[in-house]
Parts: sequence; C-alpha cells; structure tokens
Amino acid sequence: MKAHWSVWLRRATALWIALMAPLAMAQELPLQCGVLFSNDHPLDYRIDKDKLPVVENRHFDPLTERLVRGQTTSVGGDIGYTLGKFPNHHRALISMMNLGIRDKTAKPRGALYSVECYMRRAEAFRRDDAMVKMIYGLYLLNDGRAEAAIKKLESAQEMAENNPNLHYNLGLAYVKLKRYEEALTSAHKAYSLGFPLSGLRDKLKRAGKWRDPAPVAPKTPPKKANDS
Repeated sequence: MKAHWSVWLRRATALWIALMAPLAMAQELPLQCGVLFSNDHPLDYRIDKDKLPVVENRHFDPLTERLVRGQTTSVGGDIGYTLGKFPNHHRALISMMNLGIRDKTAKPRGALYSVECYMRRAEAFRRDDAMVKMIYGLYLLNDGRAEAAIKKLESAQEMAENNPNLHYNLGLAYVKLKRYEEALTSAHKAYSLGFPLSGLRDKLKRAGKWRDPAPVAPKTPPKKANDS
C-alpha cells in the first residue's frame, strides 16, 4: 500500500509540474509575445539535437542564417518558424537580432513577434540557458540599454564563468557606462581565456584605462624533507 501511494504521489507531482510550467512561463510573457506551449511542445536547442535537421533543413539553412533569403517565406518568417519550434535556438536568436538591426525595425517582416519578444520567450522557456541570457544582453547593449545588458550578462556569467565571449561583451557593456575597472577585469578574463578580438582592449586604451595584467609568479615546488 505504501509503495502504491509513493507511485501515485510521483505521478501527481509530475502532472502538476506539467500543468503549472506553461502557466508560470505565460505569467512571465506580455500578451504581445504569445504563449510557449500548445499542442506542439517546443524543443530545447541544447538537448533535442536529433530533431534539429527536420526544422533547419527547411527553414534555417546557411543562407537564411546569414539573412540572404528565406527558404519557404521571408527571412523573418523562416527564422521565426525556427524559434517557434526551438525557442532557445542560439544561432536563430542571433540571426533574428541581426535582422532587426539590418532592417532597422523592432519586428522584422514575416516574424510573428518583435525581436525582444523572441529573447523573452527564449529566456522564459529555459532560464538555465546562459547563452540565451548572453544573446539577450547583446541585444540590449545594441539597443542602447547598457545597464539592463549588464544585468543579463552578469546573470549569464554566473552560469558560464569560463566563456570568453561572455566576458568580452560584459566588458563592452561596462565601458559604455564608464565602469572601467570592471571592464578591465572582464577584458583580462576574456583574453586569458583566448578571446581573439582586440576591440575591448582598444576601447580601454583610448580611454586611458588599459593596464596589462599583473604577471603571475611561477609556483615554487615545495621542499622535500631531506633538502638542506
């Protein structure tokens, strides 16, 4: 009887989570950003890799990703379709952001939602996805909202401490707000992790705030007990 009760409780808990998760996400999204759950549940870009070709081959090939042309409709329509199936599709989010920048519009032609709505939908769908937060931060930074960008990028940093791209872009956001010491720390971290572009370093040099990182002293091996 006890085992039966335990099984029932686990099933009831799983059902409750399944029912409440869409409601919780819906509460995070404004009406103009639509809903995330329907009869066709969205997929996680990081996990459901086996299902990616079904969508990408028809709606997100390299030419669509580079904003050259759509495959079945407009570029915005095909990227939007991809994000409808995989809300946290990192590359599609970047393409949607770049499309908005290129066309100087908050809502690209053919897309169901605004660029920011796609960012919000992705974040609501998977709050543990550091890349989504980073892309959202880049969008905010490009939109002139440096303080909001920093919050997103710092949140992503907590999840992905060793991502050089993240430290680099966080440094750019700090520079915009003239928070140079924090920008310098981010720059040192990004370059120590191998980030290739010099833009952040150049900005700090122009501001007179660049300093090379302090040299790391070599570790001295411990003396053995029989050493004199």
